[in-house]
Amino acid sequence: MSTATNQSIRPPFGGPASDAADAYSTCQVITKAGAKNFYYAFLTLPKEKRQAIYAAYAFCRITDDISDDLVGEERESGLADLRKALDSAYSNSPDGAVFIALEDAANQYQIPKSYFEDVITGVEMDISKNRYETFEELREYCYHVASVVGLICVEVFGYSDDRAVESAIDLGIAMQLTNIMRDVGEDAERGRIYLPLEDLRKFEYTEEQLLAGEWNENFHELMKFEAERARNYFFRGTYLFNLLDRRSRACPETLASVYSKILGKMEREKFPVFEKRVGISKFSKIAMVARLWIKSRVPLLG
Repeated sequence: MSTATNQSIRPPFGGPASDAADAYSTCQVITKAGAKNFYYAFLTLPKEKRQAIYAAYAFCRITDDISDDLVGEERESGLADLRKALDSAYSNSPDGAVFIALEDAANQYQIPKSYFEDVITGVEMDISKNRYETFEELREYCYHVASVVGLICVEVFGYSDDRAVESAIDLGIAMQLTNIMRDVGEDAERGRIYLPLEDLRKFEYTEEQLLAGEWNENFHELMKFEAERARNYFFRGTYLFNLLDRRSRACPETLASVYSKILGKMEREKFPVFEKRVGISKFSKIAMVARLWIKSRVPLLG
């Protein structure tokens, strides 16, 4: 984890900033250090929108880092401090670079405070829960840790049809389900199971087998089932693109393409998630960014 990110998990979050421009620069550093797949997609956005997304991402990164790097009462205190900092930012008295940038972005794009509160709630769910009995329980988790981030983003992207909200929720769920499938092995090593237990029972695959990293045909069928569910959410999520401001479309299209390709690669390789973390090459990501950025710009020329 980067030094910039570690320095950001205590008040003032992100450190001091002389003005909004300085604050956005700090958020960009945090984003570049931690965003991986997301950073390439963000580059397709116009500067003002890109800066706002950096601020939102930096907030999410700090929230995750407090959960990952702190424990017990220290973690609870860190999340409480984060909520207080969010309250202050929405009361026009931000403290620290991340919240100076976040206040500016929230005012400019009218981002509801409740979305950022939901991000914190999602992290708190992750702390208190390591099993999900039903898909409805898992869907609620996916909403808080992924879909709500999409809702923040679409406010920045700009949209003309309220159907964009539901599509953003679906796309977030699709991406989080893909993450969950890809991280089955890593999560099992930490004693965590995100796949719904009702699905394990349906395919006669036990918790003990999953925690032991046992790949068998039942596991393969289980993962095919989860992949089909994710595909259905991707399909509904793609309606989002045509509902957005044209110059913003390449960003979510890139993200959807990256995660859809990761899902496809897992399927082709029969879900080797106990052996490795499936991904796609940096070159492939850059090629997707270039293609979709050009697609978003060409109709505006001439």
